[in-house]
Amino acid sequence: MSVVKHKMILNNWDARFLDLAKLVSSWSKDPSTKVGAIIADRNNKIISMGYNGFPVGIKDNDRLNNRDLKYEIIIHAECNAMMFANVSLKGYKLYTYPFMPCPKCSSMIIQAGITTVVSYNNTPERWATNFKLSTELFNEANIELILYDEI
Repeated sequence: MSVVKHKMILNNWDARFLDLAKLVSSWSKDPSTKVGAIIADRNNKIISMGYNGFPVGIKDNDRLNNRDLKYEIIIHAECNAMMFANVSLKGYKLYTYPFMPCPKCSSMIIQAGITTVVSYNNTPERWATNFKLSTELFNEANIELILYDEI
């Protein structure tokens, strides 16, 4: 049974948290891809948030412009949000902007016990294979993946 749901109309809470993830993504210093993540509990209380960036104390300088080096040290928004939560994430929701998590983040999301991932149905061509794998991982782990069409 597929747990992927494609929706066109955002419900109020999903709209709020995706808008907040978009705002948080703007805090990233990455010149090419800005990603934001929000984790909320079952009562729609924000537990944590994160954006993609280097570890604390690591200088951004020219490393952000060197794609190969950047990818070796950058922490994805989803991982930052999970690390800063400092609580069990079992049964919680993760919201990501502008697109769904990569396979490595998806594996960590599954391991953390998050049960729902909400994002936009936005797949850059260069990451289509990665997002397909993420979807397969979520399906196999019975994680609900909700993808909205961005307006």
